[in-house]
Amino acid sequence: MTATLTDPGRLTSDATGFAQVSVIEAGLSTVLQDLGRPGFAHLGVTASGAADRSSLALANRLVGNADGATALENTFGGLVITVSADRYVAVTGATVDIYIDGRAPAEGRRTLLRAGQILSLGRPATGLRAYVAIEGGIETERVFGSAATDCLSGLGPGRVRPGANFMLGTEARPPHDVPLELTPPRLPVGAVEARFRWGPRDGLFAPRDRVALTTTSWTVSADCDRVGARLTGPPLSVGSIDLPSEGMALGAIQIPPSGEPIIFLADHPVTGGYPVIGVVTERDVDLLAQAAPGTRVRLAALPRGEA
Repeated sequence: MTATLTDPGRLTSDATGFAQVSVIEAGLSTVLQDLGRPGFAHLGVTASGAADRSSLALANRLVGNADGATALENTFGGLVITVSADRYVAVTGATVDIYIDGRAPAEGRRTLLRAGQILSLGRPATGLRAYVAIEGGIETERVFGSAATDCLSGLGPGRVRPGANFMLGTEARPPHDVPLELTPPRLPVGAVEARFRWGPRDGLFAPRDRVALTTTSWTVSADCDRVGARLTGPPLSVGSIDLPSEGMALGAIQIPPSGEPIIFLADHPVTGGYPVIGVVTERDVDLLAQAAPGTRVRLAALPRGEA
């Protein structure tokens, strides 16, 4: 067939008339993510989607995709991919070394990956999750309108395995039309401050525990994933609180019997029975999704009634 060229010398489809991305190595964990499936909590379905939504949206913008196009979310590096046709690729989120055929690209976070070239990610220097968006986006089966992998419920595609192949959508607009964003990504460096709003069950806790929540320097434990980040530190006094199960929101700070907070991330459960003392802002949930085990976290309460 005759290849379509949008730039001189650029091959935009392979011999089949389509383009695909092939996963050579998936690293510790790689999943497909978009902006999730909001609006189905009444059916027991969590929105899920990218753990760091702002990094996903930025990666997609850099290659000309819609913010919510399906991309690869890689945890702790080690992802290796190739494409069957020339496509622009952007890597955002965690600070990782990027290599194309073993050499660092001159272009930085966005680069043209030629057909057959191999792109690989190193281990994060800062942050935890990197997002790899490919021009045209990844085309795959959708559940409730989303291709997001929900690691708690099992909805959506399974984890990405070595040898997996995914079709790509049609090329986006020419790269010179893509607005490059100069704002650096927000990543945890040193101690992280996460803002939250009190409630709905903060009234169940003694004043000394509410003070302790905001004055303790918490640490992200090794027990963290897309469901939530468990913090370690001097436990709060929960006591014998008996609550019926109630709805759980993204960013909810749940206090289990151990007294150590759990902050719910993208794949959080829809309901829970332990009291929620506050809810982290969506912007700072993105920041916590990049907090590796050992990161120090300070929880900062917003004034009551602030929108």
